[in-house]
Amino acid sequence: MRAFLRELYEGETDRAHRFRYTLLGFDIATILFVIATSFFEHGRAIEIIDLVIGVIILADFIAHATVAASKTRHFMKLSTWADLVAMVSFLAPIAGEGFGFLRILRTLRLLHTYQLAARLRQDFAFFRQNEQVLLATANLVVFLFVMTGLIYATQYGQNPQISNYADALYFTVTTLTTTGFGDITLEGTWGRMLAVLVMIVGITLFLRLATALFRPPKVQHECPTCGLMLHDADAVHCKHCGETVKIETEGVV
Repeated sequence: MRAFLRELYEGETDRAHRFRYTLLGFDIATILFVIATSFFEHGRAIEIIDLVIGVIILADFIAHATVAASKTRHFMKLSTWADLVAMVSFLAPIAGEGFGFLRILRTLRLLHTYQLAARLRQDFAFFRQNEQVLLATANLVVFLFVMTGLIYATQYGQNPQISNYADALYFTVTTLTTTGFGDITLEGTWGRMLAVLVMIVGITLFLRLATALFRPPKVQHECPTCGLMLHDADAVHCKHCGETVKIETEGVV
């Protein structure tokens, strides 16, 4: 069983790749479900779906921990703790919607999964050509979802200006873009600290995305002499040391 799980989580077979793409689809569907269900009261059906999702996350959590080469390193990862928190929030509906924001932490699994990024790079030419832009976009979107979830959880029920997830998302976007209409404000010291965090980190991620969008495209190729990784797509020599570089191309289209 351990060998089978190791193949699914770390292998390079078609079955393993399909499995990891399925996990990615599950993560995205989970995020969409959490957002959609924040707009209405949770009944019995929603609690049952919560339970099913929680069981799936629990099974994934146990399987991933089983195949981890180093248990210590595995439990030091942020994504592992994000999974643990999300799992608890889904399996404990009695905790109420106040803990609903913890499920948003599931989005952290989308960040820099090396095997998935490597597979996307191999499978899709579009990803290879726009990797920096796509990763910068993913970082910004994940930050947006996580901060919106935190704001919703800490302000819902005590701030009349935030009555659903859309209100929290609206505040996060207007704050991140420095638009600041002022029609929604966060209450309390912690609310103001969250707003400061959104402005500082959000602007940083936004500028990183803008840089990736407007700077000349680079390709990743390690220079054999100095180790420089990023080069112009048509580079013949390394800009750092002058060594001849042989960048793989896909030919004329």
